[in-house]
Amino acid sequence: MISLYFSAMTDNPTQTRPDETGSFLVAALYHFARFSRCESFRAPLQEFCDQNGIKGTLLIAAEGINGTVAGSDEAIGGLIAFLHAQPEFAGLEHKESRASKMPFLRMKVRVKKEIVTMGVEDIDPNRIVGTYVEPKDWNALISDPETIVIDTRNDYETAIGIFKGAVDPQTKTFREFPDWVKNNTGLHNKPKIAMYCTGGIRCEKATAFMKEQGFDEVYHLKGGILKYLEEVPEEESLWEGACFVFDDRVSVEHGLKEGNHRLCHACRNPITAEEITSPYYEEGVSCSNCYHSRTEEDRLRYRQRQHQIALARKRGEKHLGS
Repeated sequence: MISLYFSAMTDNPTQTRPDETGSFLVAALYHFARFSRCESFRAPLQEFCDQNGIKGTLLIAAEGINGTVAGSDEAIGGLIAFLHAQPEFAGLEHKESRASKMPFLRMKVRVKKEIVTMGVEDIDPNRIVGTYVEPKDWNALISDPETIVIDTRNDYETAIGIFKGAVDPQTKTFREFPDWVKNNTGLHNKPKIAMYCTGGIRCEKATAFMKEQGFDEVYHLKGGILKYLEEVPEEESLWEGACFVFDDRVSVEHGLKEGNHRLCHACRNPITAEEITSPYYEEGVSCSNCYHSRTEEDRLRYRQRQHQIALARKRGEKHLGS
């Protein structure tokens, strides 16, 4: 069965591999679909990934599938073919990038209530959704003075990169987004709403919510920031900064090259090379973003964890808390 999926991947290529070199292929994917067999599908999906050395996280729910995984070209191609073979996911699309090292520690397949948690009942992108905009057409839309551009990501993501002129809701979680919309009556001041996120899933669900709230002209960037950075030349780009990604690379830049950010393992915020020189930075313990919101007891625990990580490194192992 597995060889069948690999054959399907070879005979019917669906996507060009990124030009950037890297030992591991990273696939970010999602698909909204009515999927009633989550529980029975979890174990076969986990087994497929485990057998083929794929690591990352895949969430499945009654509304579809979402996640990011990494592995060899052959393994990821096989996984995409395996998912396409499921009737509910036949139309699934994914974004590819490269990583110089395996960016995940383990493989997790989880059954959830939502594949992206907004916390609003009956929001169904299969029923109502905004208008997709291809990356090549995005600049014209967001440069239109009749358009309000909204970043649907959270504050730690927008801190390192955002589209020029975009509104940043400064949300801590996606659950806060519906209340932010309801409390910002100024969003009705212009006829067009353009929304974006990392890979497309949050803004797709957000456009469904906006349409339910009575907004008429609602658009979203197809494939998200990742697709834009892959397809739009840097000299034409309206993207400023780097794009946060949910793996050990921390960020990517134009051409989907690995960025230069690190992650503070105390607060999970991305930090720059400049922030690493801050007196508040201590690897695995604190950074300028979280130093004043943590106690000495917290930092003691983080130091103990960091010590265990260092010992694991000396043994040539990877500590699960790293």
